[in-house]
Amino acid sequence: MGSPRSSGSSPGSLEVRGLSVGYGPVRALRDVALDVPAGAVVTVLGGNGAGKSTLLRAISRTLGYHGGSVAAGSVSYDGRDLRGTDAARAVASGLVHVPEGRQVFARMTVADNLRAGALGARGGRAATKRARARVHALFPVLADRAHQRAGLLSGGEQQMLALGRALMASPRLLLLDEPSLGLAPLMAARIAETVRQINAEGTSVLLVEQNAALALRLASVAYVLDVGEVALHGPAAELAASDEVRRRYLGVVDETAAEDAGRAEAAAPALSRWTA
Repeated sequence: MGSPRSSGSSPGSLEVRGLSVGYGPVRALRDVALDVPAGAVVTVLGGNGAGKSTLLRAISRTLGYHGGSVAAGSVSYDGRDLRGTDAARAVASGLVHVPEGRQVFARMTVADNLRAGALGARGGRAATKRARARVHALFPVLADRAHQRAGLLSGGEQQMLALGRALMASPRLLLLDEPSLGLAPLMAARIAETVRQINAEGTSVLLVEQNAALALRLASVAYVLDVGEVALHGPAAELAASDEVRRRYLGVVDETAAEDAGRAEAAAPALSRWTA
């Protein structure tokens, strides 16, 4: 089923420069620089604790809710410095964050979850109606289960609802934190295809994702965070071909090194069993 295009606003761009973030005495990000050009999908890879979620919180202005603070650097959205901007104003401007773990309102119905996503959004009732039609076109199951409590949905359906709730704000830049986390491969692939479609309809995307293979297929540019710092960045296709990225994030072994190690092991003298 084809989905309605988003409102006529252009996709948003993002520029992060020299960003350092701490939680009390603990420094989580150090001098991070990152760009999301208008209309692009950019991904951020890295292991647990690398600072990926912290980066999205700093951009969406939700960092303070988690006890963090920006120590240095700047975040600019469409050329405007976000310093002093709160999370509600960021959403109203079209910058919307889907946090890790879905975090739907479990006791509320699917329909009420979607209505919550439209609070503070631009465009009034007409925009809300268009956004709901777009969400239902992308995720027909949310229309079918509009009056069901969100907590009774499957994990994949809850992820659809979390994405749909974000789309109710008509985002121009969407921040996605681990959208495939905990999902079966087929559902993860479906979510990935939806992200691709959202982008094609005019929304820029900054994607944090531990499924590196999926993320590198979706993105045009990739960054790798390592202990709070940008260790690598470049075109996603180039990083996908990098031995380091393939070994650390794609689970691909360096075959030449493995063969060399195998030959060395075969050539080594056999050791006799030690006896007392």
